Amino acid sequence: MKNRLAIYPGTFDPITLGHLDIIERAVSIFDEVNVAVGRNIGKQPLFSVEERIEMIQKTTAHISNVKVSYFDGLIVDYAQKLGAKAMIRGLRAMSDFEFEFQMALVNRTLFPDLVQVFLMPHEAYTHLNSTIVREVSSFGGDITPFVTPYVAQVLHKKFHRSK
Repeated sequence: MKNRLAIYPGTFDPITLGHLDIIERAVSIFDEVNVAVGRNIGKQPLFSVEERIEMIQKTTAHISNVKVSYFDGLIVDYAQKLGAKAMIRGLRAMSDFEFEFQMALVNRTLFPDLVQVFLMPHEAYTHLNSTIVREVSSFGGDITPFVTPYVAQVLHKKFHRSK
């Protein structure tokens, strides 16, 4: 049987329950999902690559067909190097669709054989993103509805070391 590998790229700074929901949906479709932590030149991450990878690994430890890796450069080049057949992207709102649609067309031009798969998270997570989670945590708010207990602990330590 052919191994159907999908790649799910993002900055995951930090991984949220919305990301986890997308991963759990993706593994039900694909034989393997590679969660690829990328460098986004437009973002200044709070967590190092190593910290983000560790959070993702601990968050997805219960899922046997998930691997976590790092890439730098074009995601289509990395997907081709891995032998990925599909790229997973989450869609929360129409604003996500417009951006993702544009990127999908560019990616299709660069790597025509890579199928773009858009998955919607559970409606409980459609408002959720890493920026909101970081902001709530920085002010000492309760982020337990948005992230796993481990990620909440890591965020709390990051923002409240001296308290």
